[in-house]
Amino acid sequence: MPSRARPTITSRSGRLLAWFDRNRRDLPWRARPGEPPDPYRVWLSEIMLQQTTVATVARRWDRFVGRFPDIGTLAAAPWEDVAAAWAGLGYYARARNLHAAARQIAAAGFPPDERGWRALPGVGAYTAAAIAAIAHGQPSVAVDGNVLRVMARLEAVAAPLPASRRTLAKAAATLMADEAARARPGDAVQALFDLGAGICTPRRPACARCPLAGDCAARAGGQQDRLPVRAPRRERPALAGAVFWVEDEAGLVWLRRRPPEGLLGGMLELPGS
Repeated sequence: MPSRARPTITSRSGRLLAWFDRNRRDLPWRARPGEPPDPYRVWLSEIMLQQTTVATVARRWDRFVGRFPDIGTLAAAPWEDVAAAWAGLGYYARARNLHAAARQIAAAGFPPDERGWRALPGVGAYTAAAIAAIAHGQPSVAVDGNVLRVMARLEAVAAPLPASRRTLAKAAATLMADEAARARPGDAVQALFDLGAGICTPRRPACARCPLAGDCAARAGGQQDRLPVRAPRRERPALAGAVFWVEDEAGLVWLRRRPPEGLLGGMLELPGS
C-alpha cells in the first residue's frame, strides 16, 4: 500500500484530501486512518451500496457481517441463508452474484487488481475501480453519481447526462492524476464520494464549505444549482397483476419460489399472475 504522504495543499486533490482527513464519514465498513483496508469488507460494502443508500446499508451491515464475517463463511453458506440475511437491501440479483463471487474468491483468492475484480459476477466497471483503489491502493478512477455531479460542477459541463458521462469521467481521471491523489488513491476516491454526499449535494450544495470552491467553474458562473443537466427520462408503462392468498385448513399459506434468474430470482412469493 502507498504511504500516507502529506498532501500538496496547492493542488486540487491535495485540498480535497486535507478536507477528507478532517471530515471523513465514519462508516462501519471503512478502515480507520492508518489501518489497512480489508478487501472482503470493501467488496461487500460496494456490492451492498449498489442501488441502495448508505443509511440502508449501515442499518444492516452488522447483522450481515455478524452472520458472514469472512469470505469462507459466506462462500460455504447455503443460498437460503444468504438471501435471508440480505432481506431489506433489495435487488436480490446482487445477493446471488455476491454468493457466486464469494465461492470464486474462496477458491482462487481475492483478485489483485481492477481487471481481476471486473471478471467476478456482479462487479461492473465502477465497482471494480472503487475496490481496486480502496482495497489495493491502485490509481483507479471510480465514477458514480456523486463523482459525476462534482465534476459537472467543477468543470461547468452543461451537456446532459448520460451523454456527458465520458467527458466527466475524463475530468475525474485528470483530478486523480496529480501527485497527492496518486499517493493516496483510496482516500482520494472516498474523498470524492464524501464530497458529493455531504457538500456537493444534488440540491443546495454547501459551496461555502467546499475545499474545491475556488476551482469550481459552475460556482463562478452561478450555475451550481443547475448542473448537472440530465436528459428527460422516458415514461415507463404501468403494469398490473393479481396475487393470490391460498390457505389450507391448518392455516398454512402457499408460497412458491421464483425462478433463479430475473426479478427477485430465487425468492419466495405468493403465487400470482
